[in-house]
Amino acid sequence: MLTVSPTAAEAISLLVEHSDVAQSGGLRIAAGEPTDQGTPLALAIVEAPQADDEVNAGTDATVYVEPQVAPYLAEAVLDAQVKDGEIAFALHDSDPTQPASENGAGPH
Repeated sequence: MLTVSPTAAEAISLLVEHSDVAQSGGLRIAAGEPTDQGTPLALAIVEAPQADDEVNAGTDATVYVEPQVAPYLAEAVLDAQVKDGEIAFALHDSDPTQPASENGAGPH
C-alpha cells in the first residue's frame, strides 16, 4: 500500500483545509489522460473516494487511490516539498534515493 510521508500528509491536510471539500476529504490519485510518453497521474482534492478506490487513511491525511493505479504505487512513498507557498508532490520507491516516478508520471 502507498506510504504517505509526514510532509505529504501535512501538505494534503493543508490543501483539504483550504478547499471547498469537507474536512473528511482527501487527495485522490488516478490515471490521467494517456500521452505518447505514458499515462500521467492526476491528483485532485476530493470530498470522498469513488466506489472502488483504495483508501489510505493511516496518516494525518487521507489518500484515495484509483484501483488501476494502486498496483503501481503499492511500494511507493508519496512525498511533498513546500517552497514559496507551492506544493510539489513526488513518488519514490521505499528507498527515497530511488525515484519511482516524478510528479505527473505514472503507469505506462
